[in-house]
Amino acid sequence: MSESMQINTLIERVLSGQVRIPGFQRGYVWDPQRVALLMDTIFKGYPYGTVLMWRSSERLLTEKALGGFVLPEPTKGYPLDYVLDGQQRITSIFRTFQTSVSAPDEDPEVWLPIYYDFEAVADAQESQFIALAASDVDPTRHFPLRSFFDPVVFADSYSALVDDRKREIAGVQDKFKGTLIPVQTFETDDRTRVAIVFERVNRMGIELNIFQLLTAWTWSEEFDLQKKFAELGDELEAFGFHGVGSDSELMMRCCAAILKNDPSPTSLIDINGADMRSEFERIRSALKLAIDFLRINLRVINIKFLPYSALLIPLAAYFAHDQHKSVSDADRQVLLRWFWRTSFGHRYSGNPLRNVRSDVEEAAKLRKGEVSTLGSTGVYIEDDYYLSRKFNLSTVATRAFVLQLAQHNPRSFASGSLIDLDTVLSEPNRSEFHHCYPRAYLAGGIEPVADRISDLVNYAFLTRAENREISDSAPSAYRAKMPADSAAIVRSQILPDSMFDDDWAEFRVQRAALLAADALDLLKIGRAHV
Repeated sequence: MSESMQINTLIERVLSGQVRIPGFQRGYVWDPQRVALLMDTIFKGYPYGTVLMWRSSERLLTEKALGGFVLPEPTKGYPLDYVLDGQQRITSIFRTFQTSVSAPDEDPEVWLPIYYDFEAVADAQESQFIALAASDVDPTRHFPLRSFFDPVVFADSYSALVDDRKREIAGVQDKFKGTLIPVQTFETDDRTRVAIVFERVNRMGIELNIFQLLTAWTWSEEFDLQKKFAELGDELEAFGFHGVGSDSELMMRCCAAILKNDPSPTSLIDINGADMRSEFERIRSALKLAIDFLRINLRVINIKFLPYSALLIPLAAYFAHDQHKSVSDADRQVLLRWFWRTSFGHRYSGNPLRNVRSDVEEAAKLRKGEVSTLGSTGVYIEDDYYLSRKFNLSTVATRAFVLQLAQHNPRSFASGSLIDLDTVLSEPNRSEFHHCYPRAYLAGGIEPVADRISDLVNYAFLTRAENREISDSAPSAYRAKMPADSAAIVRSQILPDSMFDDDWAEFRVQRAALLAADALDLLKIGRAHV
């Protein structure tokens, strides 16, 4: 439904509680200069957008403060109009013109009253309105817009003007009194339709999503979903998974998988606040158990090394059931096979919802002791997988490759001691990985290899200090700096015995074959790290 609303009508509806700002909306962020520009835009009749509202009988968490103004309790019952798009404009208009509630303290960074400037140039480009602190106001030059809808305040400011300016400001006042704000109202209590609208509004660039909607639906004085996930993120920071709590999309899918056995956020639209609050501890525990599994069994020390963040969703669904029961060896192998087949097979690339949904269902079956097809997807890795893909920590293939190496407890080239993976993998850093055949060495005339130097096949674990020491040495040269018996080091990095023969072409062939064989083993039996 489309309508037009006068400014004074909007102010009255805000004051009465009929128009409300939902609690999931971000705070007021417009600076005073932007507000002054909005006033000039309205005055000159330029377009400034349509306000989008949702009219509903739903009781949502709503802001009791609007742009710093503390509002009285609503005087009207439901339904109410919740602002979906236009919060900054509505707040700016309200702050500029209302005189009914006490104004917040002036802060030039946050808010200053807006004035009409009689001496501003009246042209299409320049603004005739200005934000001013009280100490900078000249009553004969600057007229307060807040007086336009308050006859008493208007008369007081009006009396200080000369006749010409009285006539001018009367015309400005009439312009604002006659302004009609375009409003589009979406009226429904059907949560499915609301969820669809939220998703579409979000795709059009307005920062709304179902997570925000669910936060509003489940909110109480004792429970704030957004805050709960933020706290969980802080709790997981020490384990490299702080980003989990701030990834609302991932959190919503995990919640949906746990509560509805369906990772689609829209599956949560009918959940009530009491259910979410009562189930949150189970959700929290499932996520922590899933992360523990990833850390212990797959050496995923940081979420940034997880090939797909969505891998957390079926794992959370698995650990949502029988949380006090340990993971059996049989289940562990299934989960590991599923992890590797999903990662190496790029199963969650593109539009993965169907595959994630299927895996959620099968993971839950596995935990309950039912027949499950989790991890049964066929995947085959050939040597070319490592010869044709570049090392780039933002890609699924590279992350899977790094975790593959980590399963073998890689050893230091320099000392032969185990590499501290908790340190090396705590934060993705390219300097913790080494070209087996250094760039400078190959550039010295071995063969034209500029486009092959960064293939996965040419990388191994190496600490930053060791990387600097090896520098651009030939493999045979830095072999001399290694312990006499290098066999354990070579095996731990999945390297061929011919590593130090300085034969680049043969190294590529043999290393790729070893990596592919190892990957096929992971795909077949899962195998926790040795």
